[in-house]
Amino acid sequence: MLETAALYSPSPLRGEGRVRGRTPTRGVCESPRDYARGLRRRQTDAERRLWGRLRDRRLLGAKFARQVPIGPYVVDFCCRELRVIVELDGGQHAVHAPADAERTAFLESLGYRMLRFWNNEALGNSDGVLERIAQVLAARPSPRPSPRRGEGGGRG
Repeated sequence: MLETAALYSPSPLRGEGRVRGRTPTRGVCESPRDYARGLRRRQTDAERRLWGRLRDRRLLGAKFARQVPIGPYVVDFCCRELRVIVELDGGQHAVHAPADAERTAFLESLGYRMLRFWNNEALGNSDGVLERIAQVLAARPSPRPSPRRGEGGGRG
């Protein structure tokens, strides 16, 4: 009985976007990287719409990636340079509030700013969602400030 319980113990990856659970014969089904790839292939309509507006530095020149493994989680969209994470939540998140709070606390402890939107908000008010993301991006200090006049590698 103890061996069976160990086989079904939860994966070290938690929250939405976690690596799928264990099976009695194979252990963990896929790596975080493979799982993130699968999520990119199976994106929701809301993720597809928002990604179309975030990709290729289309929003304030910020570089976003989608379905990014960070620690034990896979986040929907991440701008690593400015340490901003954007999560799109479906209805299942209404009943997973404690797990979402744990996830948010962990990611914020790494210096990330979390932004959460409902899927229907991203679909019905994508301009408003993008405006809110842009406000947060603009307020985040750049980790690489541009050199002041007279400084830097220019020819003097």
